[in-house]
Amino acid sequence: MTNIHAHRKIRKTAVSLALAAVLAAGGSLSPAGASAETHEASARYAITPQPVTVDGSSAVIPVIYSEGSTYIGLRALTEHLGLAIDWDAGERAASVTGRGRTLKVYPDTGVYTLNVNRLYGELPILQDGSLYVPLRFLLERLGYGVSYDQASRTIEVETIQENPLQIVTVTTDGGHPLVDAQYPQIEGFADTAVMGKINETLKKENEAQIAEGIRQLGEAEKWNSELKTDNPEIETPQSAYSASYVVTYNENGRLSLYSDYYFYGGGAHGSTVRQGYTFDLKTGELLTLQEAAGSKDYVGIINREVQKQIGDTGLYLIAPFESVEPDRDYFLTHEGLVIYFQQYEYTAYAEGMPEFIIPYASFK
Repeated sequence: MTNIHAHRKIRKTAVSLALAAVLAAGGSLSPAGASAETHEASARYAITPQPVTVDGSSAVIPVIYSEGSTYIGLRALTEHLGLAIDWDAGERAASVTGRGRTLKVYPDTGVYTLNVNRLYGELPILQDGSLYVPLRFLLERLGYGVSYDQASRTIEVETIQENPLQIVTVTTDGGHPLVDAQYPQIEGFADTAVMGKINETLKKENEAQIAEGIRQLGEAEKWNSELKTDNPEIETPQSAYSASYVVTYNENGRLSLYSDYYFYGGGAHGSTVRQGYTFDLKTGELLTLQEAAGSKDYVGIINREVQKQIGDTGLYLIAPFESVEPDRDYFLTHEGLVIYFQQYEYTAYAEGMPEFIIPYASFK
């Protein structure tokens, strides 16, 4: 079962590719007689030469800018980052391998996998026989930091020095046919006691969320069954529950990630609840927002940044934002501490889950 979460704003036009021969040869992508559509089949995108630095070395790469995102050609990943690319005809997936990870791109669906961890992102763009993938999304999943220098208009890519551990994925249906859940565990960490504590926390948290999802599925299926009995001509939709996760930070003795718990019981769309988890790798304990910020005035600092970013972006609110809670949920990234709004909390469903990056320097 594959659910595309609404907050990812995925464009759903299918992409049909025939990539094996050209990728194996190290060339650009070619339709080779196949139907070659982009996620916006009628659109033509300008290919822009973009200055970048990779760990201090300068280069110029071809990119596409679309709806606020930057897309990089797969060939540039090999030439400038040393990442390997390949095409699996059986899975119909392009793969990017490096730093002990393999990220697979399924162009037809907009689904990605990192090793076996299912991720959701924007559809890649196929144009003139070349495949372009969302730059920040892809590189951050592979352990690179991405930033933009406004003065020089340069994208800066740096290899992150990560904590010595590996992330593995547990996949479970919780004993229910409508459940498709994944959650993380860590392996290879020297302090086995800390590792065990973190893994137990993540296991218990996700088991509790899955149990709640199964309860909701039971209610939805009962309601749909009663509706079908009263109205035999009505087609009732199939309920579904899924869980996925994204590791957002694995540096400086801290591990941060979030899990998205998605439920669909009928209607126009499902709903997603996001839960952030940030661990201290010295103790295995979850860090509070204040501990992560490291400032007594963290609430005021966060409020000012969130208000500023709401104003700068013109984000439309359905409820006024006044202040974060002292124990507000959050997660960390390479750029800063991230506060996010849940669906419908302050914004309409179409806005997804707005995120606000508070730079670490703000707390100094």
